[in-house]
Order: sequence, then C-alpha cells, then structure tokens
Amino acid sequence: MMEWTRPGYAVATDIDRFDFDVIHDYLSNVAYWSLGVTRAAVEQAARHSLSFGLFKGDQQIGFARMITDRTTFAYLSDVFVLPEHQGNGLGTWFMQCLFSHPDFQGMRRLMLVTGDAQKLYQKFGFSVVANPEQVMEKRPLAASAASLKV
Repeated sequence: MMEWTRPGYAVATDIDRFDFDVIHDYLSNVAYWSLGVTRAAVEQAARHSLSFGLFKGDQQIGFARMITDRTTFAYLSDVFVLPEHQGNGLGTWFMQCLFSHPDFQGMRRLMLVTGDAQKLYQKFGFSVVANPEQVMEKRPLAASAASLKV
C-alpha cells in the first residue's frame, strides 16, 4: 500500500479506506462510460485492479484504477474527481501520484480511453494511438451499461 500527501489531501492505494458509496454513486449516476453500473461490479472491479483513492481529509473525492499485470501493461480506467473539487489542480496531482507508482515504471504500454480529458493525459505523455489499424476491440452486443450489472 502506498500513500502520497499534500496539505489537506492524500492519494492512497489502501482499498479499505475507500468509500464505495461515493465511488458507486459517481460511476453509476454521473460518469458517461458506466451509467447504471451496480455497486457489486464497481467494488469487484476495484478489488481486482490497482486502485487509487483521492481524499480530502477522510472524505473520498476521487478514484482511479489501473487494470494491470504490474509488469508490462496497464489500462487506466474509471478516473474521476468530484465536480465540487475540480479546478484546483487535484486531477493533475492525482495522476502524478498514480503514474509515479513503482509498478508503472518501465512498462511497455499504458493505455486509456477518454472522451473528454485528452489535455490532462497529454501532460503525462499519452497520445493518439500511433497505429490504430493494429488496435482491436471486442464489444459484445450487450456492451451497454446493462452488461455492467453483476
């Protein structure tokens, strides 16, 4: 478990600190990519990933998770900072902490998909896929929010 701090705030990987009510509420009701996801799916995904919480004191105000083998590949997912805490540089600091984690140093590939935060991730070296013709995906017919229900 790791923790980074700055006055009044912390980023931690201790999943026992996470407030899954806050995380589920945001992912299920606000995040365009996971509307309707069940709390069980949110918690299972977090526990099977390397997850990061952003805290103001003891209050959870952000979340992110890396789906990873912790050696060669990681996929960043479910990143958010609650709207009332945005605009203070917390998102950038959150990502600085996350990307400084020792498990992500020297990886061959880090990936993510975003519909609205390209400028943030470009600060950390992300770019459009160089050879999109080589990237493939499988999206089953039930890939809607309903399929995220456990």
